Amino acid sequence: MAMIVNCAAYSEGRRVGDIAISEISETLARADTCVWLGLHEPDEKLMKQVQEEFGLHDLAVEDAHRAHQRPKLETYGDSLFVVLHTAQLWEGDIHFGETHIFVGPRYVVTVRHGPSAPYTQVRTRCESTPELLAKGPGFVLYALMDFVVDHYMPIVESFEDELESLEDAIFVRSGARKTTERIYDLKRELVKLRRALAPVAEMCHTLNRSATGLILEDTHPYFRDIGDHVARMLESVEQMRELLTTALQVNLSLASIGQSEVMKRLAGWAALLAVPTLVASLYGMNFEYMPELEWAYGYPIVVGVTLIACLLLYRRLKRAEWL
Repeated sequence: MAMIVNCAAYSEGRRVGDIAISEISETLARADTCVWLGLHEPDEKLMKQVQEEFGLHDLAVEDAHRAHQRPKLETYGDSLFVVLHTAQLWEGDIHFGETHIFVGPRYVVTVRHGPSAPYTQVRTRCESTPELLAKGPGFVLYALMDFVVDHYMPIVESFEDELESLEDAIFVRSGARKTTERIYDLKRELVKLRRALAPVAEMCHTLNRSATGLILEDTHPYFRDIGDHVARMLESVEQMRELLTTALQVNLSLASIGQSEVMKRLAGWAALLAVPTLVASLYGMNFEYMPELEWAYGYPIVVGVTLIACLLLYRRLKRAEWL
């Protein structure tokens, strides 16, 4: 994939046309023009050129080039630097990427790293509403954040469905070990999800209080809307974590109960086998004076008494649910 995804100039919310990286500073010299640049895993040389064209801060450029940053919002003079974690669900596991966003008075620069959906939809959506795009880079930042947050919702819903299937698996007691492992895996994924989402709520709160002039007052409701979405997802994540903790305890308890049931049945059968074993061991002692040895009906009577005793004990254990 090309490192430069898109670079376009806008005037009063309408697209003027594509421009080259070398033309950015000249374009920004016009008072009524904004620039939106999209990059995908750029190399150091390209980032250096972009820094010179936009006048970006050294520390922010270094973070955007190296990636592996936590979600955060930082202010550098009259510009903002935002780091968001993008997420995609593959085979039950979350794969995270990063998007670094530079927001200035008349420019927006996005730098993507790792797994993430392209922002073509965001650009198309903004260009289709020039009256909103005319609000400036602050609205573009909202659109990007909203797009990233919206991609978390299917993941949360997928985990909710997974939790329901785990609950079913627990109570049918099929594959207790695999169920326990999946509970631990899901709890780990939820921790990752919360770590990526929680800072976004604080970002929205900070942007609503921003004094840089980049976030116009009439765009505050949009960031509050993102904050509400994030709060609902965080609430769902916390509820799922609590339910998974309970599910783990229930699963372990059921496994323990299952083991107790097996031990009860083994003990019951051992008790049944103890009766004929006792009788056989008695006759195996070879006593000289055992009157029934010379009696014609001694053997069938001993066998019959043994069987009756075993039958009575079996019925008693069956009623006590030991067999």
